[in-house]
Amino acid sequence: MSLSLIGIISIQAYYINDAVNNEKDRFKFNVLTVLNYVANTIEDNESEKYFAEYMSLDKEKKTDEDAVSQLLIYQKNNSTKETLIYKSNVLEEDYKLSSSLFDIGLDSLDINNIIGNSTTEIFTDVGSEKDLKSPISKIVRSGAIDEAQRLSFDKSFKEVSKRKPVHKRVSENEIRNLLSERLNKYGINIDFEFAVYDGDLLTKVHSDNFENEAKSTFDVSLFRDENNRGLYRLLVNFPGDKKFILSGVIGMIMLSVIFTSIIIIAYSSALYQLIKQRKIAQIKTDFINNMTHEFKTPIATINLALDAIKNPKVIDDKEKVIRYLSMIKEENKRMHAQVENVLRISKLEKNELNISKDRVKLHDLISDAITHVELIVEDRKGYIKTYLNADKSSVLANETHFTNVIVNILDNAIKYSPEAPKIEVYTENVGTNIILKVKDHGSGMSKAAAKRVFEKFYREHTGNIHNVKGHGLGLAYVKRIVEDHQGHVSVESEKDKGSTFIIKLPLIS
Repeated sequence: MSLSLIGIISIQAYYINDAVNNEKDRFKFNVLTVLNYVANTIEDNESEKYFAEYMSLDKEKKTDEDAVSQLLIYQKNNSTKETLIYKSNVLEEDYKLSSSLFDIGLDSLDINNIIGNSTTEIFTDVGSEKDLKSPISKIVRSGAIDEAQRLSFDKSFKEVSKRKPVHKRVSENEIRNLLSERLNKYGINIDFEFAVYDGDLLTKVHSDNFENEAKSTFDVSLFRDENNRGLYRLLVNFPGDKKFILSGVIGMIMLSVIFTSIIIIAYSSALYQLIKQRKIAQIKTDFINNMTHEFKTPIATINLALDAIKNPKVIDDKEKVIRYLSMIKEENKRMHAQVENVLRISKLEKNELNISKDRVKLHDLISDAITHVELIVEDRKGYIKTYLNADKSSVLANETHFTNVIVNILDNAIKYSPEAPKIEVYTENVGTNIILKVKDHGSGMSKAAAKRVFEKFYREHTGNIHNVKGHGLGLAYVKRIVEDHQGHVSVESEKDKGSTFIIKLPLIS
């Protein structure tokens, strides 16, 4: 069963791990699909924008290279007549007269306030005017646009547009909106961070909390040139991707854990019950052995007494007959007491024992109980000393049953005193309770035995030695009766140093 359980758990772990990996692959596939879509959409939107502006030109301007150049290359500010020229990722703008002629940033060269009412063209030393206008000439020559000419326009536009810096081609909000819309369509509704990289350099287009070192970073080429090579890379990562991936299989994981736990609990319970039944079987065997020893002696005594009475010499001796009859009666009472003990415990288990309670003095019950055993103690040359220091001893109890409780504890102290029994009985008031302590100086018991001493049928194992009579029911009876009186019973013991039984009962006013 254990091997089968380990096998089942291992198989479940394997399939759960496989399901998680499948979810990861599906997530990766969907994200890459979204990124490719977004990259293509950004490129198409840019191309469509300029194509629409080109188509909106007059027929004469479409064939005018300067007009097309101004549309695609030069961005004129009509209010200030400023000319902004883009070439080879160099941005020329916002240059102030008070500053030096060129102010070069990470990805831009700014030139401002080029004086004069007419447009002035400024080119950097990267390439020539001829290089710049070559693709424009192709667009101009195309004239009217058909499908083939549109492809020619797109190719020429890619060649021209790569001269612009990326933050002038696409905005952070545009990328964010496209990603959000497309990711939600694929059911990926979690937070994400993104950035556009030029090689290994971060551009101005990125979200605030993007981390390139994140494990869940996906990338795709952005703004491919006329040779279909990506000029930039669009990177996206998901801080909460692990939770999202697990959410797809969490139902299966939870069900697996629940059902496996049920199997483990049921299996553990079965093992526990088997062990418990084995202990009960052992206890019952011990009980039968003990009861046999308990009954064997009185039965043998009764048989001997009856045989003696049958003897013709004895039957006419009235004194001897009375003596033997007395012995038979005493032994019969002993067996009856043993049977009563068993029946009493059985009735307690079934809640069939009727225990009526009255106001009684605990000190009176102690005195009555001592009377029952003092002859046995005296016969063994021992003593019982009382230290009844409690000022109040009124409790609500059943006189008969609680007297039996005290007798059982005293009897236990006598039985487990190998030498002359030395017993002390104490009482004291603690708050609204009275404490009764019965202390002996006998053989004591181990800590393991002290924990189980109030269990039914339990007796500390002594092998085949039956020097102490009993069947393990007396202290179980004590515990049940004390608890029925809303009290508490415990024991403090040390091997070879004796035991102290402590009973706590609530006082009544």
